[in-house]
Amino acid sequence: MDLVAFVARPRTLATTLDQMPARIAKILRADVCSVYLLEGDDLVMRGNVGFPREAIGEVRLAVGEGLTGMCIESMRPVSVDVAQSHAKFRDFPELDEHQYPVFVAVPVAGPRGALGAIVAQRRKTPGFDASEIELAAALTVPIAAMIERAKLADTHAPVTRAPGDGSRRMTLSARTVTTGRAVGAIRGTRRPTSRGATTDPRPRADVERRLRAAIDQARLGVDDLLARGRKRGAEPAQLHVARLVLDDGRLPELAMERVDAGESLSKALAGVASDAARTAERTGDTYGAERARIIGEVCDVLAMSADADRLAELPRGAVLVGDRFGLFDLLIAARTAPCAIVLAEPMHDDAERALVQLVGVPALADCQGLFRWAGDGDVALVDGDHGLVRLNPSRAEISLVRAKRRRPERV
Repeated sequence: MDLVAFVARPRTLATTLDQMPARIAKILRADVCSVYLLEGDDLVMRGNVGFPREAIGEVRLAVGEGLTGMCIESMRPVSVDVAQSHAKFRDFPELDEHQYPVFVAVPVAGPRGALGAIVAQRRKTPGFDASEIELAAALTVPIAAMIERAKLADTHAPVTRAPGDGSRRMTLSARTVTTGRAVGAIRGTRRPTSRGATTDPRPRADVERRLRAAIDQARLGVDDLLARGRKRGAEPAQLHVARLVLDDGRLPELAMERVDAGESLSKALAGVASDAARTAERTGDTYGAERARIIGEVCDVLAMSADADRLAELPRGAVLVGDRFGLFDLLIAARTAPCAIVLAEPMHDDAERALVQLVGVPALADCQGLFRWAGDGDVALVDGDHGLVRLNPSRAEISLVRAKRRRPERV
C-alpha cells in the first residue's frame, strides 16, 4: 500500500531512482535492488540500494550480456539461487556480488519494447518463489510509466527544434564525475579570438593596467585551486606550471611589446602563445611543449579577463557545457563559479578528471547528444547522483533541487 501511494503521485525520475529501489527491496525482502535503464544498446544501473553509490551510472551491460542482459533479450524474468554458478553470470568485482547470490531480474516493458530491468538480490536462500517473481513483474508497471514520463532522449534521433529554445523537456544520460544536483541555465565556454582585431583603441597605460590586473586575478584563482587540491590530496601539475607562467615577468613584457607594435592585447597574447609553441616545436623538448601549451591556456584566460566586455559575458552560476575540460575551462570556472559542469565527451584521463573535480560542483561527462538537444537558453537540472541531465525541468523539479541545496547538512 505504501508503494501504491508512492506511485500514485507524479514523481521525477531522480526521485524514483532514489526511492524506488529501497521500497522494492523491502517488499521483496531483498538485500540489494537495482534499477537498470536501457540507453541505446546499453543497460545502465541508474538506481540502487545495497551496492556502493559509485556503481550508479558505471555498471553497464549489453543486451544479452549477463543475467540482466539475458532478461532483456528474452523479455522474461530470470531467477537463480546462485547467480555465480550460471554460465551467463557477469562479474563486477567492485560490487562484490558473491555476497548476494540469490538473484532475480524482471524486464520493464514499454509501449515500444524494453525500457530497462529491475534486479533484486539476497544474501541467503530461499530463492525468489513464483509469487515473488510475479509481484516483482507487477512492480515494473509504475516504473515503466515514470520512465516514459521522463522521456529519456534518443541521442541519435533527428532534432525537430533548435537547441536552446527551451521548449523540449527530456533527459540525457551521462557518466558521473562528481556527485550532487544543481540547476541552472546552460552556457558554453567560448575562447577569445583575435580575428578581426588590429590595434587597441585604449591608452597604453590602460591596456597594461588591465593585463596586470588580469594576471593578479589569475594568480589568486590558481592559488585557491591549489589550496583545494591540497585538501583533496592531489595538486594538478598543470596548476603549478600555470603559476610559474603567471609569475614570469617576461609574459606581460612580451605582450606589451606587441601592443606597442600596434597589435590589440588579445592578438598580442595570442602571438606570445604562438611564439612559445614554435620554440617548443623547434627544440623538441617534451616539457617545453607542455609548458607552451599551458602558456597558451593562460594567455587565453588573460585575454578574456582583461577585456571588460568579454568578462561581462562570462556565464556566472550557470551549467557550464563543453566537449572537454582543460586548464582554460578550470581557470574560467574559478572566476564564474558555475553550478554544474556537463561534458559531451568521456573523461580522457585522470588529469582531466582531477581538473573537473577541483571545481567542486556536480559534474557529468560522456553526455551523448548534449549539443544535439541542448544549447544556450535551455535550463538543465544536472543529477550527478544518477548520471542524468534533465533539460528544461518543471518548476516542481527545480524547487525540489533548490530546497535540498538550502537544507542544512547534518553533522
